[in-house]
Amino acid sequence: MSAQFLKPQIAESFSRAAVSYDSVAQLQRRIGHNLLAQISPSSADVVMDLGCGTGYFAPLLTEQVKPQQLVCLDLAQGMLRYARQTRETPNTLWLCGDAESLPLADNSVDLIFSSLAIQWCEDLAALFSEAARVLKPGGRFLFSTLGPNTLHELRDAWSVVDSYQHVNRFISYTALQTCAARHLQKVSLIETEELLLYDQLRELTAELKGIGAHNISAGRQNGLTGKARVIAFKQAYEQFRRPDGMLPATYQVFYGDFING
Repeated sequence: MSAQFLKPQIAESFSRAAVSYDSVAQLQRRIGHNLLAQISPSSADVVMDLGCGTGYFAPLLTEQVKPQQLVCLDLAQGMLRYARQTRETPNTLWLCGDAESLPLADNSVDLIFSSLAIQWCEDLAALFSEAARVLKPGGRFLFSTLGPNTLHELRDAWSVVDSYQHVNRFISYTALQTCAARHLQKVSLIETEELLLYDQLRELTAELKGIGAHNISAGRQNGLTGKARVIAFKQAYEQFRRPDGMLPATYQVFYGDFING
């Protein structure tokens, strides 16, 4: 991967955002619903929501798949604490754990559902190896994740100001496909684009902070950002303002469907 993420900072950032997350996560919910729509109403013994966050999809997975056991796993204790308090779902196990070292037995899971979580993994080879290990033969790994074109406007605007990494960088389609295919059999890997529009830039930056997804990559600048640099950044972002007066923010989204075949 082109960027390394620091797991303690990831966990801390998303834990802090647990209370605010659902109020600003409209895009995240829409992408998750798109992923959920790929699952036909059926039954499965064991389903895992990998990177479950606030547990928003726990009741939806319970309704749609009717698992005997739903395992909701997340790296952030704060997210899990909030999820336990706000989601009432039967047969649910809330686990704090790392997607690259799953605390589950071999051949124990029928379906892994993971929406906008695996982009925070440091080692995708380990992630897909672990998915293959815990999935039963014929088990399915459905995921959505972000591509490198995500928030390119934000990255380009900061590049005018300095050479620091202000925006998280994510894996390419080709690299993602190659990595996954070493361990699982591809059913589909689809690329789409989501465009969000804002009146003011502060709406976007506040939203990123609210979901805990502001820059947490290794190698980013430490310390405060000076006022003059922030002004220069805002001016640089203005080049993207559309004729209708709105500021765009692009998300490159990959939807993957792989089986343990």
